[in-house]
Amino acid sequence: MQVGSIAPTLYSQARTATQPAQPAATDPAAQLGQAAASFAETMAQGEATAKSALAGNADPHALVEALAATELAVETAVTVRDRVVEAYQEILRMPV
Repeated sequence: MQVGSIAPTLYSQARTATQPAQPAATDPAAQLGQAAASFAETMAQGEATAKSALAGNADPHALVEALAATELAVETAVTVRDRVVEAYQEILRMPV
């Protein structure tokens, strides 16, 4: 596969990734479920790309992109976790 044929596809994917997503669900539980599903999908894609790269079937650039997306997903999950723990601790400190 040539880079020239991949570039327009990657560009169109990057353009849609930079567009703000319209919230599909207003229910916080549904949004949390969607976020968890998106996280799992990103991790699975990164793992599949890494396996393909180890077998010599994936482009090194695709591996770097997958690793960067995986790193961003993990950092986001850690940040959300930290905020939830911080909020929980604030609730525990409230006088009753």
